[in-house]
Amino acid sequence: MSDSSLILPPDGRQSETALMIARGTRRLLRDLGFASVTEVTLASNRRADLVALGDDGTVWIVEIKSSIEDFKVDQKWPDYRHHCDRLFFAIPETVPSEIMPGDAGLILADSYGAAVLRYAPEHRLAAATRKAMLVRLARITAERLHRLADPEHY
Repeated sequence: MSDSSLILPPDGRQSETALMIARGTRRLLRDLGFASVTEVTLASNRRADLVALGDDGTVWIVEIKSSIEDFKVDQKWPDYRHHCDRLFFAIPETVPSEIMPGDAGLILADSYGAAVLRYAPEHRLAAATRKAMLVRLARITAERLHRLADPEHY
């Protein structure tokens, strides 16, 4: 089996705009030295859009907001701070940046790439929380790879 046959099927929960933002943001994260995983269920049972892991164990969460309404109806994002070292929002150019919270980072993205408009303040995770996040990310990623390699088992 070649690597090209291991392609994740669409999740189905995201809009086309959100998928576009995720693609561009993940390209940026990769360029910044992070590996990222989409749709990560956290210990709080919240689901983060993107979780990025740096070589040194740094954890970033990126919450994707595809529209003004998407941002206005979401009241869960402050909880994500308990699961990362930095929290970012990623938006398309159609969402005004001034509505995004100033105490989070901001990424402007399209389907080809992204740029950090503002870095998030750092709030380092406690060692036990970091370990739990790293184990969670490793298990989620391993399960997804297994599902791709052996879809009949799932």
